[in-house]
Amino acid sequence: MRLLASLAALALLSGCGLQPIYAGGSQGVVAQGLANIEVAPIEGQEGWLVRNALEDRLYRSGSANGSAQYRLDVLLDDRLEGLGLLTDDTIGRQRRTLRARYQLVDIATGAILVDATAGSDAGIDVVSSEYATIAAEQTALENLSKEVADQIVVRLTRVLREQDQ
Repeated sequence: MRLLASLAALALLSGCGLQPIYAGGSQGVVAQGLANIEVAPIEGQEGWLVRNALEDRLYRSGSANGSAQYRLDVLLDDRLEGLGLLTDDTIGRQRRTLRARYQLVDIATGAILVDATAGSDAGIDVVSSEYATIAAEQTALENLSKEVADQIVVRLTRVLREQDQ
């Protein structure tokens, strides 16, 4: 009876239309599409962090042919603002916000396939040690860069998967 129930559940799942995004592994359409995206240089330290995170996630460092089919253009807006005022009028908390506007461009035709935004923010405690505050600000920027890169890659993965269908 359990075997019959398992088979019935398997049959129902096969009809639901769910498909693995990375079907075919590194030779699949999505993985190959991601590897064919060239990330244009991005200004500033935050740009360097986001570009490195993107290239890690797009597997560009491992691509051998060097010729890209797509170009990813990214513009960043990094803001650090004080939030909480203490009784002595000093800032007790900061918020670091990193926003990215990005476009995926087909290099051959110049067509823009994706024009979207991604972003994240982090709270930072301002403490009496200036060094500790600066270190917290830097750590927040590093973490936000990874989060924004993850959001961009997820969106690009969906677009590449839709083109394959």
